[in-house]
Amino acid sequence: MPTPLHLALEIDGDGAHPAAWRRAAHPPEALLTPHRVRAVAAIAENAGFTLVTLDDEALPPGRAPDPVGRIGAVERAAFIAASTSVLGIAPVISTTYAEPFHTSSQLASLDHISIGRAGWVVAESAAPESARAWGRPLVDGPAARAGEARDSVRVTRELWDSWEDDAVIRDVATSRYLDADQLHYIDFTGETFAVKGPAIVPRPPQGQLVVFAPDGLVPAEQVDVALVAGRDVDALRRASTGTPLTFAELEVALDTPTDTAAERVADLDRRAGWPDRGRLRYTGGADGLVRLLTELAPVVDGVRLHPLVLDEDVAVLSRLVLPALLRARTIARPVPGASLRTTFGLPRPTNRFADRLTPAGDAR
Repeated sequence: MPTPLHLALEIDGDGAHPAAWRRAAHPPEALLTPHRVRAVAAIAENAGFTLVTLDDEALPPGRAPDPVGRIGAVERAAFIAASTSVLGIAPVISTTYAEPFHTSSQLASLDHISIGRAGWVVAESAAPESARAWGRPLVDGPAARAGEARDSVRVTRELWDSWEDDAVIRDVATSRYLDADQLHYIDFTGETFAVKGPAIVPRPPQGQLVVFAPDGLVPAEQVDVALVAGRDVDALRRASTGTPLTFAELEVALDTPTDTAAERVADLDRRAGWPDRGRLRYTGGADGLVRLLTELAPVVDGVRLHPLVLDEDVAVLSRLVLPALLRARTIARPVPGASLRTTFGLPRPTNRFADRLTPAGDAR
């Protein structure tokens, strides 16, 4: 029997379709509220999803008929972490313009808040509007963005290790808060940034957060989970990532009690087309999706679902799809008290600096 799949759910905005907000079950103004974020996360956790991801892009509002407005992914992730108990939480953070020192601090803080349930979905920002929003020169071309991603992930990982696990002493009797010999410089200088360190946040509970990345964006040795796109199961079967785990990207539009999936897609496509991102896409009934996910179980380690409209599709997923998969033991359910790395069967990494003598100064 294949190892059970891990299911991830992308919960940004109102769904994967640009016009999804037009079919949302809540008033438009409710999208940017803590109640909305908490409610969707609670449904995902209770249904049995392993984790949720939260997209983020630094694009300013444009002239498109369906502009996207959102609370920052890390801020939403931190709120979800405080209101859930077993759900993994992985915000999407682009490496193209963000400073890796800040990325490292934000993600380490999230892992502390969630007590080891955090991950990071690495992304790139190709649109020129992103550069203008950041006030940075355009990072132009796939090779340049991949280089920025490679350096950013490397620096972020090294910063997570710049505090050893026992660096925080908190000894009132001796007035020592830190053991300075367990803090380390990373001394990185790249083409677009330099970072000395150490981090300002202690080492995350997981040691290293689970790093997800689109296949090929970051060297495999820096990635825990490769996100693989393919238009059919055979394309996913042929994927060879070199990473410990592989997740398939799957867009879904499901039949609801009132409309077929095809009718729902056609209704939204009248407003704006559903972009073709080269991912496997399923449109149809819940039974067909159960069969597809069962077919994927021996092919990949997990699947990240991108629902057409969250309010409509997540209701069907939680009522009809996940219960059937759990009964058949096709998917894994998170274990209370386990870190995300433990849930995925990934070991906790040792600290790369633990055996070196490179103190960062007398920080007490």
